[in-house]
Amino acid sequence: MAVARTSVTPGTRYRPVTGRPAIVWALLDAMLLARRSVLRTWREPQLIVFVAIQPVMFVVLFRYVFGGAIQVPGGQYVNYLMPGIFVQTVAFGGVITAIGLAEDMQRGLIDRFRSLPMSSSAVVTGRTVADLVRNLFTVVIMLAVGFLVGFRPGGTIFEFVLAILVLMGISFAFSWISAFIGLLVHTVEAAQSGGFIWLFPLTFASSAFVPVATMPSWLRGFAEHNPITVLADSLRGLFHVNPALTTADTRWALIQSVGWIVAILAVFVPLSVMQYRRSTAR
Repeated sequence: MAVARTSVTPGTRYRPVTGRPAIVWALLDAMLLARRSVLRTWREPQLIVFVAIQPVMFVVLFRYVFGGAIQVPGGQYVNYLMPGIFVQTVAFGGVITAIGLAEDMQRGLIDRFRSLPMSSSAVVTGRTVADLVRNLFTVVIMLAVGFLVGFRPGGTIFEFVLAILVLMGISFAFSWISAFIGLLVHTVEAAQSGGFIWLFPLTFASSAFVPVATMPSWLRGFAEHNPITVLADSLRGLFHVNPALTTADTRWALIQSVGWIVAILAVFVPLSVMQYRRSTAR
């Protein structure tokens, strides 16, 4: 026997009469919308190609254009580079969340969702989950390209899997920041500009591409505590590609990485949901 939901005013939160609690319905709604976004990406081959080309270009350009000029202590630059490229790619990939939500707002699709008895958080959650899947696909491609250009991670299988989980965690967290931006600005053009503008200083003023020790003293303090630096260093430690990092350094970087992920989600999940409700209120 099917479980029915209550009849509600369009756009308001619902509570089921019997059966599953509201949070379960919200998760089911989110997964349904995530599936919609994933299928849409899969049915647009040109989008898949563009998603894959950008990170591959970064890998090849940094590996062969800057690789000969940048020296890192105790190891090869390609091994130092790849964890930073991984973090940069999933951070930049979150901008797709902002663009997608802004596009749905412009096209009136959000208004159609608003007319349905569904959770107000499902649209945003579904988009971030779909982009998490897309970012995982991108990381797999980058790993393959990284191996081709000389990336050789060490360590155990557990450490490798943990590194990928941390990477996906920051991908999910950054997608929520982008979701908030996309809902705040409403237009695709503004979402694209606003989605990237804060990422450039965060990414390039970090240890993603060069050691922090090479930076001026006035910039070094920011770079050392930058979440991109913390995440890149935790990946380098888990992949065992930076001999300068001790086990204690890796453990501390990993703790800070998890802290950043939790803090970003704690702030931007409720902010994004509240902004969605304000944007769709009539």
